[in-house]
Amino acid sequence: MNSEYMSEPSVEQLAGLVQRRLHGQVRDLRLLLRDQGLIVQGQTSTYYAKQLAQQAVMEITGLAILANEIEVR
Repeated sequence: MNSEYMSEPSVEQLAGLVQRRLHGQVRDLRLLLRDQGLIVQGQTSTYYAKQLAQQAVMEITGLAILANEIEVR
């Protein structure tokens, strides 16, 4: 497929890619796009999963994370 016709992935599609990489470790994962980067939201049971999510978001999106608001419960 010619790259001229490929559209940029949506924030929802990016969140889906992150979610697949995390194998469901973060529930209700949401990425909120702001002018300077992303806010990551969701819920998880461990701080390790929260950190993995942050790393995955940075690698997949290439955008700065302004805030990691994933709740650890």
